[in-house]
Amino acid sequence: MLLHGLASNATRWWRLGAALGGLPLLKPSLRGHAGSLDRGRIGMDEWCDELVRLLDAAGCTRAFLGGHCLGANIALNFAARYPQRAAGLILIEPMPPRALIGGMRTLYWLRPLLVVVVLLARLLNACGLYRRRMGAMNLEEWDKAAERGEREVGTFAQPLPDLRYTTTAAYFQSVLAVFEPLPPLAAIRCPALVLFSRRSTMIDLARSRAAMQALEQAEVVELDALHWIPTERPAEMRAAIEDWLARRAPGKAA
Repeated sequence: MLLHGLASNATRWWRLGAALGGLPLLKPSLRGHAGSLDRGRIGMDEWCDELVRLLDAAGCTRAFLGGHCLGANIALNFAARYPQRAAGLILIEPMPPRALIGGMRTLYWLRPLLVVVVLLARLLNACGLYRRRMGAMNLEEWDKAAERGEREVGTFAQPLPDLRYTTTAAYFQSVLAVFEPLPPLAAIRCPALVLFSRRSTMIDLARSRAAMQALEQAEVVELDALHWIPTERPAEMRAAIEDWLARRAPGKAA
């Protein structure tokens, strides 16, 4: 099961088919993200509980769980909360709060203001004041535009454009979820593959690597990317994941 990042949706994984490394592949769109009209409470509790229900519906007792950006943080929380369901982790550019840089670091220090924004947005929603339609996000189109040089990958994460596709309450709740402390990583016993962007614009690579060293069974791969590894280095990402899965007895995943 692969989880997309902040203000994204399942189209993030458009290059991947129905299987990865010989395993059936689930690619859910997380509640509250691009294209969703959900304006309720969302966060790690809600997402992790929903992932359990998705796995149950698929008849899967254990799975390799991965994600990009916020999705990687959700995967870590899932493994900490439901260790019996996690066969392994695939963490693509995880986001330890203390490693954030750039605009995300600025937003980190504005957390109290973001909480107020969420409360105000949800209050207005409860009074019937909200946008009735959201833009349709198709990351296949964005990725192909980037390949043609018609779009810079750095424009994939900008608050104002992102709000065209995501409800205000959901967007800022998701941002706040990125800033939540990670669970105790030393307590996570399943194997993990960690893919880092060597030129990340979102995290300090050294700090993030240091944080992931707390995982007992982690393999680290660095790719020449800014942050959007599924867009910038899709073939290398897939090769790294499939090589790792091949060595992790994929038959035990379901």
